Amino acid sequence: MHLPLGVTPQELARHAVGLANARGGSVVVGADLVGGHGGRDAGELHPLMITHAIFELSGGRLTVNVQHHRLPGGTQVLTVFVPQAPYVLAAPDGAVLAWDGAHLVPVLPGTGEPVADQDYTAVVPPDASLADLDPAEVGRLRLLGRRIDAANLPDLDFLRELGLLVPSGGALRPTLAAILLAGTGAALRAHVPQAEVCYFHHQTNDVEFQFREDLRRPLPSLLLRLSELIQARNRFTPVQVGLFRVEVWDHDESVYREALLNALTHRDYTLRDVVHVHHYPDRLEIMSPGGFSGGITPGNILRHQPKRRNPLLAGVLARLGLVEQAGVGVDKMFSLMLRHGKEPPEYVNYPDAVTLTLYGSAFDSDFVRFVARKQEELPQLSLDMLIVLSVLAREGEAPRAVLARALQLPEDRTPRLLRQMEDLGLIVRAGVGRGIAYHLAPEVGQALGRERRRRLAVVPDQEGEVTERPTLLASGNGPGQPAPSAMREPEPSQSPESAPARSRAQTGTLSASGPTQSEVRAIALALARERGQVRNADLREVCGLSAQQSWRVLRGLVDAGRLVRRGSGTRGAAYELAGGPG
Repeated sequence: MHLPLGVTPQELARHAVGLANARGGSVVVGADLVGGHGGRDAGELHPLMITHAIFELSGGRLTVNVQHHRLPGGTQVLTVFVPQAPYVLAAPDGAVLAWDGAHLVPVLPGTGEPVADQDYTAVVPPDASLADLDPAEVGRLRLLGRRIDAANLPDLDFLRELGLLVPSGGALRPTLAAILLAGTGAALRAHVPQAEVCYFHHQTNDVEFQFREDLRRPLPSLLLRLSELIQARNRFTPVQVGLFRVEVWDHDESVYREALLNALTHRDYTLRDVVHVHHYPDRLEIMSPGGFSGGITPGNILRHQPKRRNPLLAGVLARLGLVEQAGVGVDKMFSLMLRHGKEPPEYVNYPDAVTLTLYGSAFDSDFVRFVARKQEELPQLSLDMLIVLSVLAREGEAPRAVLARALQLPEDRTPRLLRQMEDLGLIVRAGVGRGIAYHLAPEVGQALGRERRRRLAVVPDQEGEVTERPTLLASGNGPGQPAPSAMREPEPSQSPESAPARSRAQTGTLSASGPTQSEVRAIALALARERGQVRNADLREVCGLSAQQSWRVLRGLVDAGRLVRRGSGTRGAAYELAGGPG
């Protein structure tokens, strides 16, 4: 926003408050005089005049940064850096203004844009008091935040420093964030009864559950109990890497803690729904009330600027060290799961809820060994590189468009990464023009048990014409012999099973008589065309695959734009042809 030098401090304050009520930004004063106008410039405006005017207009609720900058020609301009307001700022006369990109416009009741959403966790319940806080839970918060300076303060000062206690009605009162973090059971039931988590344990991948526990506790205590419930049913498999042993858990504690914290921190507390955690043998499903906010989608969550629905609650948890303040929590989950040879987290967004699925028991032990060895010689083995390697290890080959979708990047931003991976000897490129596809480098493919050699098979099509079709064969295997699958579900160390009792579906390997991956894809598309849709169970029945194998094939077809997913979960999801039947 640019304003002329003649603007008064009061008028500048109105524009700053309007900008804060929209998206925040910068106000530049005096740029209209660049080039010289009688020696006048913004140097005659004192920053304290501006901050005082903004303080008065906003009632002390807006803090800005005011600085002078000297341009190359010697002219000074004044820049006011305005943050986005966490709640609506009104002038003393009650007027609410917002910047629409060109003008200050009044914001009428019921029109939320461009005014920022209110932070529900910063609300002070009218009848809340200090008696609503549990001293033991305050002590737990202090223990979590022992590394911050405020931890040495008395309890009330400690909570005030965190912004959890505010003056209201002539007394200090707790915000909803304070009650969520350290409230008594009675206070939680009275003020935020929706702050509850229902944990379900399923012994099979069916909708029926064998155990349920409903939890309504302060968030740190809630997280501790959920970790106990999950860890009690968690299993690990040891993977030998040279002289060392890597323990690959069904569900890594760092991953599910981050997922649970995200659900509890960023859920919509204005909705009366509760968080659901379903613990299946092969996955965790976490269902959180409130869809993604601020333009975030499952397809851009790795790249989008972090958006906090509950800034006060999220800020306190970040200061206490429980959540990632810089918005890297999702990256952390993706990286840990890929390093352990697993499928990446899967998000499904609904208008009023988000479901996160963490697939657990099946993993690629060769991928675990490869990453463990490679990260010693390649410290720059980034999350983006892991994503590309995971896709190629799973699919065999992929064009740049498919890799761009997996990376959640525009296609024109992937060449630099792919060239870097080629230079490092991780991947190779084949083909020309639009037919370019990427494969694992031979050494990498061999380390991952996926070394392939391509041959062209001459196959007559239905009209009698001869076409060339690329076929992937395992290195060292004869024609017609399938490649050994590296994706398997190893024996858990805590619950061993006898080898004869494990079926092909359980181990995740394909027998010599089973269909190839290309054939399975063709069957999936044919079923979707004939029946209007195809489900995971349909593909398992027809091809004799495991649920994980079927899911990977269907997901690959979705990523390639061939199928569209409807619904969620292994049982509830159905896949339709992207362009409709036919």
